[in-house]
Amino acid sequence: QVQLVESGGGWVQPGGSLRLSCAASGRIFGLYPMAWYRQAPGKQRELVARITGSGSLNYGDSVMGRFTLSRDNGKNIVNLQMNSLKPEDTAVYYCNLRNSQDYWGQGTHVTVSL
Repeated sequence: QVQLVESGGGWVQPGGSLRLSCAASGRIFGLYPMAWYRQAPGKQRELVARITGSGSLNYGDSVMGRFTLSRDNGKNIVNLQMNSLKPEDTAVYYCNLRNSQDYWGQGTHVTVSL
């Protein structure tokens, strides 16, 4: 049993910043790959950022250079710092943890608009 709790979503103006957090708990020990995905209305779900247990990072092309994913030291807690936000970043953002199977958060809404 793994639970993912997401926080930090909301509304922001274009060019602004938001910070999303995701904390995993339950029957997990050690560090696991974790990621943020997002899905906008009418769009496919896409990878935003992913971090492995050893700290390797992957970013989606559309957020490279604007978003930064980090892990709290020694914990399955990740933070997604989102800067220079654009209207096209508007989506529901989902936290993911991969163990023997994928676990997902319930999603947190991010809206970027005037």
